[in-house]
Amino acid sequence: MHYVYVLYSTFDHGMYIGYSANLRRRLGEHRLGLSAATRHRRPWRLAYCEPYLDPNDAISRERFLKSGAGRTYLKGECRHFFASNPLRSAA
Repeated sequence: MHYVYVLYSTFDHGMYIGYSANLRRRLGEHRLGLSAATRHRRPWRLAYCEPYLDPNDAISRERFLKSGAGRTYLKGECRHFFASNPLRSAA
C-alpha cells in the first residue's frame, strides 16, 4: 500500500505533505527528527491520509496536494481539524 499524508506542525502551525510506502515507519521518522525536511518543525500530528494501491497514483496525488489548488482542497476537506488546529497565515 502507498500513502499520501499531511502532517500538522504544532510548533509553527504549518503543513507538510508527503508520500510513503510505509506510513508507520515514515511517521516515526518525522516524529523522531530523522527527516531533515521536518526536524526543525516538530512536533507533528497526522492530519490527513489517503491510501493507494499504485505508487504512481500516490505520487501524482502528492504533487497535486502540494499545489495551490491542492492546499485549498485540503483546507476544505480537513476544515474541522483546521478549525481546532489553525494554520499559520501566509503573510
